[in-house]
Amino acid sequence: DVSDSKVEITYVSLMRSKLTQRSVHSAKPADRPYEIRDTELRGLLLRVQPTGYRAFYFEHGRKGAKRVRIGNAAVLTIAQAREKAKELSLAVDRGLQPGDAVLVRTSAPRLSEWLDTYGKHFRIHHRTDRWLRELRQFRDLYDMRINTIDRHVVRKWRDQRLDSGCKPATVNRNVAALKACLSHAVDVGLLAEHPIKRLPQLKVEQENRIRWLSDVEERRLRAALDAREARIRAARWSANEWRSARGYEAKPEFDDLPFADHLKPLVLVSLNTGLRQGELFNLDWSDVVADTIHVRAATAKSAKSRHVPLNLEARTVLAGWRAHVQAEGFVFPGRGGGRLDNVRKAWASVLDAAELLDFRWHDMRHHFASKLVMAGAPLNTVRELLGHADLKMTLRYAHLAPDHTRAAVELLDA
Repeated sequence: DVSDSKVEITYVSLMRSKLTQRSVHSAKPADRPYEIRDTELRGLLLRVQPTGYRAFYFEHGRKGAKRVRIGNAAVLTIAQAREKAKELSLAVDRGLQPGDAVLVRTSAPRLSEWLDTYGKHFRIHHRTDRWLRELRQFRDLYDMRINTIDRHVVRKWRDQRLDSGCKPATVNRNVAALKACLSHAVDVGLLAEHPIKRLPQLKVEQENRIRWLSDVEERRLRAALDAREARIRAARWSANEWRSARGYEAKPEFDDLPFADHLKPLVLVSLNTGLRQGELFNLDWSDVVADTIHVRAATAKSAKSRHVPLNLEARTVLAGWRAHVQAEGFVFPGRGGGRLDNVRKAWASVLDAAELLDFRWHDMRHHFASKLVMAGAPLNTVRELLGHADLKMTLRYAHLAPDHTRAAVELLDA
């Protein structure tokens, strides 16, 4: 007793096909509503009413038990409907209920698109793009629109990073960069509120790693530097002997110069001034005035200038090194007089020769500060010399002050 029309409607209601612009507009109304499910994107469907009204929907849940209306098919293109359905699918994957209209908006840029705009703004106001490099870790989120990135998304991303072996401090730094990026989106009106502003940081064990050289280790380091200088001089002398025997022009020798190359003076100036490696590489002879090094704001990490007095050894080293280079330009120039960019290979060979374990270039800065504190220098003075923005960083060295805790508790006796 089933009519032909009912048989046809039953068949069409189960229809599956790749939705195209042409197939959407050519879908004819029937006696009862029917649906065409998209074979390209799971969850997307077109519902056709007997009146001819067509609308896109997204269904999810067990056997498609839940659905969200995307919009009128006469207004939206299939490409727009498919894009909104993808965003709804992402919301479902994150455990959200995609009924909020914000989840189907497509006006906000994708994270990858926003990073291009943010990057241009960032470079205008910052000297380095180090903070931007942190954002490369969010490649998995690049296709998401910034108004769909919330605490749930970032928590899930954060857990994956931790599972891959990243340290909590590294992940916190990544997320801080993302927060700054989204803050700018709020400032320019792309976001009504900051989606992850209240996301707490991961707990990090404060190791306060401070590595300095003992007197024995410092003697080994200096001996390794001297031995390296001797090898360089001997190699140049041997090479000139070979060149002379074959009638070639000899290269300059270093017998009349206090240093064979830049490494030893770099290390000695670092030990005696506490300058960061980048500050040393950027140092210009115009910055060395009246036995003082002027660290310009443009080259300082804190973006604040400071003056570091030179002790006798630092003055002697710089005076001797000046015989190697021109009186203008970089104090420690690289090839062609440009900026020196790294000394990793030479530094590593010296550390091996000195048998120094767990000692980095930056630790010479710790060495400088530690020696000052152990000699009784006030912490605030050390802070000024190091260029710390506040005293918190310098307080790491407080325990090195001679008998500072004993003197404190003995005040009770008085």
